[in-house]
Amino acid sequence: MTPRVKEILSWYGADNPGTLASLSRLLNHGRLGGTGKLVILPVDQGFEHGPARSFAPNPPAYDPRYHFELAIAAGCNAYAAPLGFIEAGAREYAGELPLILKLNDADSLLDETDPSQALTGSVQDALRLGASAIGFTIYPGSARQYDMFDQARALAEEAKACGLAVVIWSYARGSGLSKAGETAIDVVAYAAQIAAQLGAHIIKVKLPTDHLEQEAAKAVYEKQKIPIATQAERVKHVIDSAFAGRRIVIFSGGAANFDDDALHAEFEAIRDGGGFGSILGRNSFQRPRDQALILLNDAMTVYGAAS
Repeated sequence: MTPRVKEILSWYGADNPGTLASLSRLLNHGRLGGTGKLVILPVDQGFEHGPARSFAPNPPAYDPRYHFELAIAAGCNAYAAPLGFIEAGAREYAGELPLILKLNDADSLLDETDPSQALTGSVQDALRLGASAIGFTIYPGSARQYDMFDQARALAEEAKACGLAVVIWSYARGSGLSKAGETAIDVVAYAAQIAAQLGAHIIKVKLPTDHLEQEAAKAVYEKQKIPIATQAERVKHVIDSAFAGRRIVIFSGGAANFDDDALHAEFEAIRDGGGFGSILGRNSFQRPRDQALILLNDAMTVYGAAS
């Protein structure tokens, strides 16, 4: 085990050996294994956005096995998906890469001002399928946020007792926020802090903009002159907000974007700001496989240069 992975594991002193072993599997697997950096392939979009919107741009992706094979071929640290997609390949690809079972999901058939998610999997499912971690989404800013916080805390407790790591998708949205506020730097930093306080080992947030949503927060940012002008500065602030960098924070690739230069610049900003890597879904699996491998390789090359 590398000194960097040992250092990261030391941040989770309250966890039992089983949970630390699961976390180490994620950190030690794939091309970036041992560096402390992560590139994860998430495929929950079929549930969240529907099959055609998710997979029609690259029809082989309708097959759940495609995503296992893409993550393995690219050398990703892990593959994250809901119950059905994981069940469809867990036996065939058992032991070939760490799995993250996403335990809650929502669909886009009902447009809600204050969204929530339904429980679609369990800790026992994760154990049965050989997963290394559970995943869970919360929506800070939604009127239903406290129910999600309650569920996340309870599932984190159960997962840790069973030796699993915990990944929280912390996506700010709801009637408490404007659309611009969903990616505002003060809000994204707050979302990272909430996920850390709920017991996440790994936190997934969106890349923040320089918008400041909350007036009370804006006054502090201006008074303290917190640097947020560049993307790298904003990434650093989010990392600082997750226990001074003592929790793993990775950044979403966002909506489908086929501007490789723009994505490369995002990877560099995440690296330069001290981020731990990316979780790249639509930006990878909606491309033909050879192009997806080029993109994932580029992300790993950028993050590997920081190790």
